[in-house]
Amino acid sequence: MECLPGPVKITDRCIMAKHTKNVYKKKFSKFMQKKLVLLFVAIILAFAVLIGRITYINASNGSSYTKMVLDQQQYDSRAIPFKRGDIVDRNGTKIATSERVYNVILDVKVMCSKKDYIEPTIQVLKECFGIEEEKVRAVMEESPSSRYSILLKGIDYETAQRFEAIDHDDENYPNVNGIWLEDDYIRRYPYNTLASDVIGFTVNGNLGSNGIEAAYNSILNGTDGKEYGYLDEDSTFARTVKEPENGNTVVSTIDLQVQSIVEKHILAFNEAHRNGVTPGEGSKTTAVMVMNPQNGETLAEASYPNYDLNQPRDLSKYYSEEALAAMSDDEKIEKLNQLWNNFCVSEAYEPGSTFKPFTISAGFETGTLTGGEGYTCGGMLHIGDHDIHCSNREGHGPQSLKRSLENSCNVALMSIGQALGKEEFSRYQKLFGFGEYTGIDLPGEAQGLLYDAESMDAASLATNAFGQNFNVTMTQLCASFCSLINGGDYYKPHVVRQIWDKNGNLIENKNPVLLKKTISKETSDIIKDYMLGVVQEGTGAKAGVPGYDIGGKTGTAEKQPRGNGKYLVSFIGYAPQENPQVVVYVVVDEPNVAEQASSSYAMQIASDIMAEIFPYLGVQKAAAPQE
Repeated sequence: MECLPGPVKITDRCIMAKHTKNVYKKKFSKFMQKKLVLLFVAIILAFAVLIGRITYINASNGSSYTKMVLDQQQYDSRAIPFKRGDIVDRNGTKIATSERVYNVILDVKVMCSKKDYIEPTIQVLKECFGIEEEKVRAVMEESPSSRYSILLKGIDYETAQRFEAIDHDDENYPNVNGIWLEDDYIRRYPYNTLASDVIGFTVNGNLGSNGIEAAYNSILNGTDGKEYGYLDEDSTFARTVKEPENGNTVVSTIDLQVQSIVEKHILAFNEAHRNGVTPGEGSKTTAVMVMNPQNGETLAEASYPNYDLNQPRDLSKYYSEEALAAMSDDEKIEKLNQLWNNFCVSEAYEPGSTFKPFTISAGFETGTLTGGEGYTCGGMLHIGDHDIHCSNREGHGPQSLKRSLENSCNVALMSIGQALGKEEFSRYQKLFGFGEYTGIDLPGEAQGLLYDAESMDAASLATNAFGQNFNVTMTQLCASFCSLINGGDYYKPHVVRQIWDKNGNLIENKNPVLLKKTISKETSDIIKDYMLGVVQEGTGAKAGVPGYDIGGKTGTAEKQPRGNGKYLVSFIGYAPQENPQVVVYVVVDEPNVAEQASSSYAMQIASDIMAEIFPYLGVQKAAAPQE
C-alpha cells in the first residue's frame, strides 16, 4: 500500500479499501477456493469410509476380536501366586506346608461361541472333574458373558495332568473349549491335630489365625508374581514375567516326637475318665508344657480338647449331629473359639501349691528365711476375719522349712508370707514375671491378675503365699519356674528358633533372650533340694520315674466360688537334679472324677510323659547308689 501524505480524506479511504480488495482477490483466487473445497470433501469422505469399515468389522467379527484380546488379558496378564513358607519342627520335619493345587476356570463366552463346543465341554467337566451338568448350565444362565467363572477349587496334580492331556488332544477332543486351570496353593497339616495350639491355621488363603501361623504371618507370606502380555513393535505378542517371591520357612522349637508323646498321654487320660456322653472328655481342660530351662525353648505345648488343623471348623468330633443342629450360629462360633483357645498361653487361673517354691525363694532372697525355721501346723490359722485352713485339716504338726514344702503345708507358707510382708511379697511376684506378659511369640497371651501392695490385706497376703486368690498363666509359671532351677536366669519363653529362606538357607537365629535375674544360684540350689524331697518323700511321690532324680511341686487349687467342689490340679517337675534339662508342667482343670481335689491325676500324666521323653532326650539318669 502506498503512503498518503497529509491528512486522510474520505476519498482517500475509498482508494485504500479498493486497493485492499484487489490484494485479497489476488491471494484467494477462484481456482484456489475450488481446490480447498475438494480437499475438505475428500477428508470427509475418508472419515466416512473409515467409520463404515470399523462399523462393518465390529458387526461381522467384533466378538472374535474381543475374544482374542480378552483371552490374552486373562491368560497372559495374570497374578502368579506365591507359596507360603513351611513350618517345621526343630529337626526339620514339616508340620505345616503349602501344596500346589489347581482351580477349574470356565470361560462361558468361549464355550458358547460355537454351538458345537457346549456339549463336549460339559461332558469333559463332568468326566474329568466331577462337575455336574446342572452346575455348568446354571453358570451359563446366570453369567452368559462371563470370561472367568470358578467351577472347582483345589484339584490335585494328577487330575490336572489328566485334563492337560485332553486339552492338547485336538484329534479326540476338537470341540472342548473354554476350560483352563489356574495355579493355586492350599495349606496342609500332615499331622492333623498335632500341636494345633502352637501351629494355628490359615483363613482366606494366606491369613494366619492363631499360633505360629498368625504370629509369623508376614514371614511366612511372600509376594505374588505377575505375568504381563503385550504387542511389541513387530505386532508380535510378547510376555514379561515377574516371578513370585515365596515365603520363608519358620523353624519351631517344638520336637515332634516329644509333642506326640505329650498328646498321646493327654488323650489317654481323657479317654480313661470320659463321662460317657461326650467322647474323650475326661476334664474341662488338660494341658501340658515341656520346656528347656536353660534357654526358654518350648519343646511341646498341648491342651485337650484340640482340633484338626485341616478342618478347624469341624465340631463333629465333640458334638453329635442332633446337638449341632440345635445350636445357633452364635453358639457354634462360641464353641469354636473355645476349641481354638490356647490354654497354655491365653487362660489365667489360680496356681495353687505350685507357687509355694516361689514364696520360699523370695524368703531366702530377702533374708527373711535362713533354712533353720520351724513351724507348727494345727490345720488352720485365723487371719483377719477368716479361718484359713491347711490342706491337712488335722494339721501336719511340727514342720521344718523343707518338710513344710514336701508336705505342702499352707500354715507354714502363710507364716512365711506374713514374715515377708506385702511390699516384698508383691515385689517378688512381679520379679518372677506374674501379672505381666512374658512376650512369648504366640498370639492371645493373657496377663493374669495380682493384688498390688496397697490393696492387699492380711488374708489376701496369706492366701497368695500358698498360691490362691491371684491368677497366672501356664507360660508365666513355667518360664519363671525354669529360673528357680537353672540358677536364677529368666529366659523369654519362645516357640521359634530359626528362619530359613525358600532354599533352606539360614536368615535369622532366634537366640535365647535372657531378660533378668530372679534369684541367686545359692537359693536355686536350696529350692531344688527341697523340691527333690517333694518327689522322693512328699506329696509328689506319684510323679517319680525309676532311675531319675526328679524334683517338682504339686498343686491343688480350689476354684471360685469356694465350696463348689471344683478344682484345678497340677504338677510341675524337672530332671536331672544337677543342671536340669527338661521341665514338664501338667494342669488338669476339673478332672471328671467324684473327688477332684487330688493332684495325683496330674502327677500320673507327668510321670507317664517323663518316662518316655527322658530317654529320647538323653536326660541323665541318677547315679547308682554306692554299696
